[in-house]
Amino acid sequence: MRLLITGGAGFIGSNLARLALAQGHEVTVIDDLSTGFEENLTGLDVTFVRGSILDEVAMASSVRGADSVVHLAALGSVPRSIKDPVATHAANATGTLAVLEAARAADVSHVVVASSSSVYGLNPALPKSEREWVRPMSPYAVTKLATEQYPLAYQQSYGMSTLAFRFFNVYGPYQMAGHVYAAVIPTFVDALLRADVLAINGDGTTSRDFTYVGTVCAVLLDACVRRLSHPEPVNLAFGTNTTLLDLVRRIEVAAGLEAKVIHREPRPGDVKHSQADNTVLRSLFPQVRPVPLDQGLAETVAWFKETQ
Repeated sequence: MRLLITGGAGFIGSNLARLALAQGHEVTVIDDLSTGFEENLTGLDVTFVRGSILDEVAMASSVRGADSVVHLAALGSVPRSIKDPVATHAANATGTLAVLEAARAADVSHVVVASSSSVYGLNPALPKSEREWVRPMSPYAVTKLATEQYPLAYQQSYGMSTLAFRFFNVYGPYQMAGHVYAAVIPTFVDALLRADVLAINGDGTTSRDFTYVGTVCAVLLDACVRRLSHPEPVNLAFGTNTTLLDLVRRIEVAAGLEAKVIHREPRPGDVKHSQADNTVLRSLFPQVRPVPLDQGLAETVAWFKETQ
């Protein structure tokens, strides 16, 4: 199988490239390196196209001959979207449309995309099922709603086989810290290993459904190998519910260190609680075995120690 990964120099994309290559697939990556890092692909036998998914020529060149596309390219971060909603919309909403159009023009009929649990927004239900109502709280979440709805519409309009996953707080090796929009786990791990303070936004009772990147990539690749399609979004998480305070404790255990914690004001646009109903995921991927949080944190801490 020839797989095109948009955003393949990023955290999830580079992990997916490694897994796909290990299983004997051919991989092409397109990434403009606005948030990804070319060094994430060091030593990997991929065809790398440095370019934007909004560049029609670059996309046409990248997608030609592909069997499946995994669309991961995006501008992440709720705070970034609040600061610059237009850029986030262009990369995420318009970018998804551009990827789908490039695939359609090249007769590539299978596209998997990454949406986000942020689309649930103000919906307080726990766990959250795919048929729960959505109410985005940030421009980022709105763009992710577009990211998932475009490929579902392409099923109906053009007969394309598509699958839209809602990611829930993916973490693991190659997720970078040290920048203003870094995710919580790399931020906490990096601070702990540098003996810096861990800053929690709010009182620490905010909870998330953390999912290890290896598990996510196994599901993504299996979806492409089997060319799976589904007419509705699919939660890609396993129903855990971990508070930030509990997360800190677990990272302390994984690192064998004690954290110095401070609290800050909650951030606007952040969802208070997130937990997936994974019934649909389990029905589509009955063989998947998620990596437990403590094991995933141990592997993440080990990677950070190796790279510091």
